Amino acid sequence: MPPISHRPRRAVGAFLAAATAALTIALPNLSAAQPSGAQLAGAPGAKAAAAPVRYEAESAVITEGAAESNHDGFSGSGFVNFDNKTGSYVEFKVDAPAAGSATLTLGYANGTDANRPLDIAVNGDQAADDLAFPSTGAWTNWQSVTTTVTLKAGANTIRTTSAAAEGGPNLDYVDVTAADGPAGTDYEAESAQISQGAAESNHDGYSGTGFVNFDVVTGAYVEFSVDAAQAGPARLDFRYASPSADRPLDIAVGGATVADDLSFPATGAWTTWKTVSVNATLKAGSNKVRATTSGVDGPNLDKLTVTPTGPADTERPTAPANLRKDKEPTATTVSLAWDAATDNVGVTGYDIYQHGQLMKKVGPDVLAATVESLDPETSYDWTVFARDAAGNASEASNAVTIATLPAPPDTEPPTTPGNLTSPSKTATTVDLSWAASSDNVKVTGYEIYRDGALSGTSETTSTSVAGLTPNTAYAFKVRAYDLKGNKSAFTPEITVTTSGTQPGGTPDPGTVSTIASGVDVAWGLGFLPDGTGIFTERNTFNVYKLTKSGTKTLVGKVPNSQTTGGEGGLLGLEVSPTFATDHYLYFVHTSSEGNRIARMTLENNTLSGYKVLLQGMEKSRYHNGGRLRFGPDGKLYATMGDAQTESRAQDRNSLNGKILRINPDGSIPSDNPFGNAVWSLGHRNPQGLDFDSKGRLWESEFGNSVMDEVNLIQKGGNYGWPNCEGTSGDCSGSGYIAPKKTWSTSSASPSGLTIINDHVFVATTVGKRVYRMRIDSSSNLVEQKTYFQGTYDRLRTVEVDHDGDIWLTTSTDKDGTDGNDRILRIDIVYSDDGTAGDFKLSSGAFNDNATIPTRHTCAGDGTAGQDPSPPLAWGAGTTGGRSWAIVFADVANGGNKLHWAIWDIPAAKLSLPEALGSGFNVPGQDGAKQKAMGSGANAQQYFGPCPGGSTHPYTFTLYAVNSSTVPGINSGSSMAEIETAIKNASTANVKLRGNSNAGT
Repeated sequence: MPPISHRPRRAVGAFLAAATAALTIALPNLSAAQPSGAQLAGAPGAKAAAAPVRYEAESAVITEGAAESNHDGFSGSGFVNFDNKTGSYVEFKVDAPAAGSATLTLGYANGTDANRPLDIAVNGDQAADDLAFPSTGAWTNWQSVTTTVTLKAGANTIRTTSAAAEGGPNLDYVDVTAADGPAGTDYEAESAQISQGAAESNHDGYSGTGFVNFDVVTGAYVEFSVDAAQAGPARLDFRYASPSADRPLDIAVGGATVADDLSFPATGAWTTWKTVSVNATLKAGSNKVRATTSGVDGPNLDKLTVTPTGPADTERPTAPANLRKDKEPTATTVSLAWDAATDNVGVTGYDIYQHGQLMKKVGPDVLAATVESLDPETSYDWTVFARDAAGNASEASNAVTIATLPAPPDTEPPTTPGNLTSPSKTATTVDLSWAASSDNVKVTGYEIYRDGALSGTSETTSTSVAGLTPNTAYAFKVRAYDLKGNKSAFTPEITVTTSGTQPGGTPDPGTVSTIASGVDVAWGLGFLPDGTGIFTERNTFNVYKLTKSGTKTLVGKVPNSQTTGGEGGLLGLEVSPTFATDHYLYFVHTSSEGNRIARMTLENNTLSGYKVLLQGMEKSRYHNGGRLRFGPDGKLYATMGDAQTESRAQDRNSLNGKILRINPDGSIPSDNPFGNAVWSLGHRNPQGLDFDSKGRLWESEFGNSVMDEVNLIQKGGNYGWPNCEGTSGDCSGSGYIAPKKTWSTSSASPSGLTIINDHVFVATTVGKRVYRMRIDSSSNLVEQKTYFQGTYDRLRTVEVDHDGDIWLTTSTDKDGTDGNDRILRIDIVYSDDGTAGDFKLSSGAFNDNATIPTRHTCAGDGTAGQDPSPPLAWGAGTTGGRSWAIVFADVANGGNKLHWAIWDIPAAKLSLPEALGSGFNVPGQDGAKQKAMGSGANAQQYFGPCPGGSTHPYTFTLYAVNSSTVPGINSGSSMAEIETAIKNASTANVKLRGNSNAGT
């Protein structure tokens, strides 16, 4: 097949994370002092002055140096004497109450005449190069040097490294002075959700545009939607006025009461405003804070100010121990029990997972649970995780495998499926549909046979059979099966002949060949400049070259890689866009401390020069993300899962639950939205990544238990997790961006994503299929097709090679057998849109001057109007059409009875799918309009042949229009007016003829 242009690939951002643990000293809370209950104050958001906290060098981590005390004047119990060499260091670890700038004051003595500079790094990022430590005149003369750094909330590592061969000065201490505590965020009451109250402005002194006057009733409330950058404690300041009486409120966060009958004492006048404060713990992302009248009335409520008050709780619970079978399984249930986990604050619940899929959540006091609605006679892999109020998830429990029992005896097969038909076809695919079977218990699915051999399965009553040869006749039949494997009789066999090819346009899967077998969970996949493939194996950490002819060459392992017993290991791979000169390969892999992005050099079929570009991403048994893609901007993008701690997805300071963006050298691009490697947030376990023809980034993502999704990624965009899963949950707040496509988690688990000619291909593991969708002019995904369902088992990665064909990896990682995966090559054939063809109109449903299938006539449902339109395709030829129009008419006996018209089809669009939706504005068709004969609903959708006979002629007439829209037409125009306007604006036309079999 002819080559197509190959897009640049993949990317992500980063710091070098510090590797060693060190002295931990908590900075005091530098925001306002925290009351034990409620605090009455004159003004909200008061801050305490920042105070330095001292860290003694002799108590920190010392490498190539020693703690000594032989020179007077030091603080603490001594100082550090660096070894006389470059690279010796002292490393401190501090807990900061919030992210922000801080001042470091370093006490030292330098009894030599020479400057002894130090490099200062914070969390692996260089904060100061060659910071000067001049002579102090004597070793007993102690002075200080000051520099400013940026700290993140929580734990920080500060490393001071000698930058000269003479070593550093004698280092006494580091004083850390954080900036004032973070400013509070104001939420005006009049802009919140109000129940039984009103926004008013008749008393001076309020902020914003007014305040809330509660109705005189118990249970009235104001509910604020509060966004927290990360989970952790916060102070809630409520500004109010109440002239003469205490008017208490109940305060709840996320539905949990944090203050019962909180006192709001009299302020003396409606124009005198004071503040009551209460402490609460917020989760990262969206929080609902509700203030409810607990008496017969409430104060006038002006605003809520939310101020983070201390370091987030980042300590995860211990792993639940001794996971085991509790009760004997049944055909549809498994019962589990485990020992309690512990936490520094408190365990709030347990999550039960089956091979990465959340199956059930239980409370903190529940140590046994039964999971229901399982498949009989199926082996399941179970683990349990503990979680706390901050959203921290423990490491996985021990894994146990428990199988359900066989289903009760059932020997009755399903009924035979009915009415097998082929509504459309291309050069390499055939669409099939049939009437549903029934069963005494349940129909589990359908087997599709091609030329007498099983070619795939389907859960529904339709499928697309791919991998066919153009201009070839194929015989198809279908049968149903139930849970016990009882199978119905076959449908009558039908024969369908594929169409010819037309280069360019819609990419259809053609012939499938196996390039490599005996591989083990091939995960990352890319292509070198000469077209040779290169791939990673998740569990072996091996990297192989693979030619199109199937020659496989081991080029090495990625060092420091570890598995997680689940979804971690050696994951994504990306080839440098400048590989011809730099020979770089980029990887995502799991290591001892977490997930990393690393770079290596491939020369002479050997990997070398391992370099960490980004670390600090937490790992877990599941949810490690792992895909890499260079963008057209030259940046490296990466997907990173939430590592089973949901709160990280909304925490902008965490690199988990994100799409990341870095420069190829690991530095952070200056235009990243949050000043770190984060490009977008609110992701659960994103994996697929690719760019379309407009340079826009698309991503596929594993859902939790409801929906998987595909997203169009925006800079700084928030995609909602954990508050919103797909379109399920609290998806309306906080500017969450809705997915472009969702599937049930049982139908997808989308791992790989690639784009050809603005058609998105998604490979799925649980769904065991490939989806293909077109990106329309409104950036929606339309015309979904499903290929290879059940044909090749679980599918992991899909990538386009330099020839424009697809390589697809299988992923039978649940079977416990090594080396039984394959890498497949799918020839992509372009058909049925005639991009490079002559100006002519065709249909995949029938040939010119042949019979229009029943499905597209009134005989399909026995009712005139609102019929499924046939698929149509055409070539542009040399017409220069600026848009297209099609008119369908009954031309029996030389007549012209107008049935249907569609116009304003964009010039770049050269096909219409089967069964267009209803509406004057045609759904999913880029601005096209339609009208049909009849009235009401009949006038808003294709109106098929009816009545007619086997020799009753109809025509579809294609018009090349000389403008992007046909002038003079609106929804009230008659069919005759529409046809006349189209003819007047056209430069050429061509017909497709068909006979009706609708009967008379």
